[in-house]
Amino acid sequence: MEICRNGDVIKISDIDPFLAELLRQIPASAQPDDSLAARQRLFSLPADPNEKEICREWKIYVEPEMKRLFQTAVETVAEDLQQLNGKEKSVRNCTLKIPASHADAWLNGLNQARLAIAARCEFSDQELADHYRSPIGSRRDLSLFQVNFYGFLQEYILREINEPGGNPPN
Repeated sequence: MEICRNGDVIKISDIDPFLAELLRQIPASAQPDDSLAARQRLFSLPADPNEKEICREWKIYVEPEMKRLFQTAVETVAEDLQQLNGKEKSVRNCTLKIPASHADAWLNGLNQARLAIAARCEFSDQELADHYRSPIGSRRDLSLFQVNFYGFLQEYILREINEPGGNPPN
């Protein structure tokens, strides 16, 4: 897989079918659904729960806007991912073109997915720090790989949007 910026587009090319499937899972993975742990991680309170007034105001005034921003980001990612609608099943690996103007939405969506997966799976800090864990032998291992893969994508998207000319640093 190769990531580069070409003008106003971040291009992810040579995506193999396995990674293409993980990409397509970003919108669903970013949703907290019925997981209390994921909801609490994505929408954590700004203060100790005993600070009832601050927490109440947060839930009334801030959390609805956060939910709207999160949903908008995930919708943007989902629209961009329509480029992968089955093309990766061919012998040739596929390419995903992300408008640079969508980079913030991608960073947000990837971060939401990472936080929600980590909360649902109750990964320890030690597990999250182990970037060399291999092989994938269970659904939990796959989820940890997914968290790390999304983090890798975040890092490269940041590099591409922050470097003059869009070239990654040496």
